[in-house]
Amino acid sequence: MNTSSSEHRPAPLDPRLAPKKSMFVLENGRSVFFVFCLLILLFALWGFCNGMIDVMDKHFQEELHLSLSQSAWVQFAHYLGYFLMALPAGWLATKLGYKGGIITGLMMVAVGGFWFIPATHIASFWAFLLGVCVIAAGLTFLETIANPYTTVLGPIQFAATRINLAQSCNGIGLLLGPVAGGLFFYSKNAAGESTGSANLWIPYAFIGCVVIVLAIIFYFANVPDVKMEDDYHLDDATPNVSHSIWTHPHFTMAVAAQFLYVAAQAGIFSFFINYMTSQVPPIPASWHTPDAGLGWFGGWFEIHRNGALGFSNKAASNLASLGFLCFLIGRFTGSAILKKFAAHKVLGLYSALSVVLCLLIFFKLGWVSVVSVFLTYFFMSIMFPTIFALGIFGLGERAKKASSFIVMAIMGGAVLPKLMGAVGDKYDLSRGFIVPMVCFAFVAFYGFMWPRLSGAEGMHGISTSGGH
Repeated sequence: MNTSSSEHRPAPLDPRLAPKKSMFVLENGRSVFFVFCLLILLFALWGFCNGMIDVMDKHFQEELHLSLSQSAWVQFAHYLGYFLMALPAGWLATKLGYKGGIITGLMMVAVGGFWFIPATHIASFWAFLLGVCVIAAGLTFLETIANPYTTVLGPIQFAATRINLAQSCNGIGLLLGPVAGGLFFYSKNAAGESTGSANLWIPYAFIGCVVIVLAIIFYFANVPDVKMEDDYHLDDATPNVSHSIWTHPHFTMAVAAQFLYVAAQAGIFSFFINYMTSQVPPIPASWHTPDAGLGWFGGWFEIHRNGALGFSNKAASNLASLGFLCFLIGRFTGSAILKKFAAHKVLGLYSALSVVLCLLIFFKLGWVSVVSVFLTYFFMSIMFPTIFALGIFGLGERAKKASSFIVMAIMGGAVLPKLMGAVGDKYDLSRGFIVPMVCFAFVAFYGFMWPRLSGAEGMHGISTSGGH
C-alpha cells in the first residue's frame, strides 16, 4: 500500500530546500532520471494488476457458477496477500535495501503470473485464488518501497511532484487493466461461445514475462540506496519516555476508518461489472440494430435473461476504465483542493457525499443511480492517503510503527465485500450498496471529529498521490 506521510515540515532555512538544477539530481550531483523511469514502470504495473482484478469476479461467477458472495473470494485473496506481506515487506526492505526489495517483489509477481498457466488447466477456484494472492504479496513489496523511494530520489522540494508524476502512471495502469481483462476474460469465438477460461492465463503470463525483464534490468542498474532524512525529531525532547500509539484516538480511529474505507472501495470496484450488467435501466432496442450507427460500440449491448437490452460483460469492463478515470481525476483535483482546505474537512465532505450517492444507488433511481456509481469513484479518490496522513499526524518516530497498522487495515477489502455480495444475492446489487454507505458514514464521522480526536485545529497540504 501507499504510505505518503503528511506530518509537519521542519522550519525554513533547511539547506536541503536550496534550489537544485534538476528534480532528478541527488546531493552529490548524480542524475537518477533513469532509475525514476524504472520506478514509473512499477507504478503502472501494480495499477494494471489491480485493474484486472476488479473485472475478474463476474467471469468466475459465470464460468464456475458462483454467487456474488462466493466470487468475493477473489477480493479476499487479493487483500489477504497485502495483509500477510505488509509487515514482512517493510522488514525485508530494511534488510535488503530498495534494490533488493524491488527485485524480490518482482520475482514474487512473476511466480504468481506464471502460476496462472497450470491454474487454467487445474480449472479450480482455489488455484486462481492462489495466483491472485501471490501476485498481491509481490505487489506489496513494490508499493511499500517504490512510493517512499520516489520521495527521496532527488531534492526534497520536488518530492510531491515526483510521486504525483509516478502515480499518474499508476492511473494509466488502472485504466488499461479492465480493458485487458475484458479482452481476455470475456472473449468469444466465432460461434459466440465464451473462451475466457482458456485465455485467462494470457495476460498474467505476459505480466510474468514483463516483470522478469524488469527484475533483470533492476539487477544490473545502479540503484542508489538513498536514506530518508529524519525531519521531525518529535521524540527528541523525551527520549526515555515511550507512549503507546494506541493511546492516540486520532490514530486508533484512523485504523478503523481505513478498514471500512478499503472495504467500501473493494466492494464497489469488485461488483461494478455486476451492477452495470444487472441494474442499469433497459437500453433502447434501436441501439442494438445493425443500422444504429454505433460502430464499435454496437458490440457493447446484448439481450439479458429478463429479455431487456443491456450492457455486455465486455462493455462493462470497459466502463470500469471510465470509473478509474473518474478516480484519477478526483485524485488530481483533490490534490489542489487539499492545498487550500483542511484535510479533515475535505475527507468529511467527500465521505458524506459518498453516503448520499450510495443512497441514490440503493433507491434504484435509474440513470441517476448509474451516474452515482461513477461519482463514488471520484469522491473515493482522496480517502486512503488522507486517512493515512491524519492517522499518523504528530506521532514522530512512532509514525513508522503506526503506518504499518494502517496499511494492515486494508484487510477490510477482503472481508466486507462478502457481506455486500450476500446482500446482493438475497435482494439485488443496488440494495447491496447499503454496506459501503455505512462504511462511508464512519469515515465522514472520523473526518469531522478529527480535530477533537487529535487536539489539533487542522492540517493542510495532504498529497493524494498515495493509496488504493
